[in-house]
Amino acid sequence: MSLKITIITVCYNSAGTIRDTLVAVSQQGYQNFEHLIIDGASTDGTFDIIRQWTGHPVVLISEPDKGIYDAMNKGLARASGDVIGFLNADDFYAEASVLENIARAFQDDQAEACFGDLVYVSKDNRRIIRNWKSRAFVKGDFANGWCPAHPTFYIRKSALERCGIFDPSFKLASDVEFMMRYLEQGGVRPVYIPRVLVRMRVGGATNQSWRNVLQQNQEVFVALTKNLVPFTKIGFVTRKLQNRLWQYIAARIGGA
Repeated sequence: MSLKITIITVCYNSAGTIRDTLVAVSQQGYQNFEHLIIDGASTDGTFDIIRQWTGHPVVLISEPDKGIYDAMNKGLARASGDVIGFLNADDFYAEASVLENIARAFQDDQAEACFGDLVYVSKDNRRIIRNWKSRAFVKGDFANGWCPAHPTFYIRKSALERCGIFDPSFKLASDVEFMMRYLEQGGVRPVYIPRVLVRMRVGGATNQSWRNVLQQNQEVFVALTKNLVPFTKIGFVTRKLQNRLWQYIAARIGGA
C-alpha cells in the first residue's frame, strides 16, 4: 500500500490565489493524498470557490481561528496521512511530480522528515524574486540562521506524535520553532530533496515590515534557547544575512 500524504492548506480571504493552489494539488501525478483546507471564515468568496471545486476531493473546515498557527494545529489534529505537510493559499507546487518525490524520500524507513528548495515569485508568478536553496541538515545549523523552507517540510505522523504541534506563543516564528524542535531537539532524521518543490508568492506576514522581521528574529532567539541550541546573536544574524543575500543573487542569475 502506498504512502498516504496529508496536505494542509490554511487560508483566509484568499479568493485571488486559492484556485492556483487547488489546481497545483489536482495536477499531482501521485494521487494517494488527502487535502484538508482550514479556512478562517473568509468573507471574500474563498469559501464558495473551494466548495464548488471538483478537480479533486477536499475536506473543508471553515470557522474562526486564533491565527495561522492555530489553524495549522487544527489541520494537524485532523490529518490521517502517514506523512503531513502544508501548502498555503499563496503557494503552489513547482511541478506535477512533487508529491511523488516526497513519497520517494520516505521509502527510506529511517526518514522521519523531508524538505526541499523553494522560490519566491512575483504576484503574477512570472518572476523569481528569491531562490531559497537548502541543503542537508547538520545539527546546530539553526544557530547559524539556517532553516528549511516550511512549505517544503513534510513529517511522518509518528514524528508529530512524538514532537508535538505548533507553539502558539510564537506569533511569527512558530514554524521555525516547530522545525527546530523536530530537527535539533527531537532527533528527527530528515532527507533533503535537491529540487524546487514550491513556488511562493511574496508578501508573507513576516516580511511585511522591518518590525515584523525584527520580532521574528527575537522569537527565533527564544526558540533557540527553548530547544537548547547554543548560539550567539551576532553569529546568527551575520550568517543569516549572508545566506539571504546569496538567495537574491541566485534568483538574479537564474531568472524565472
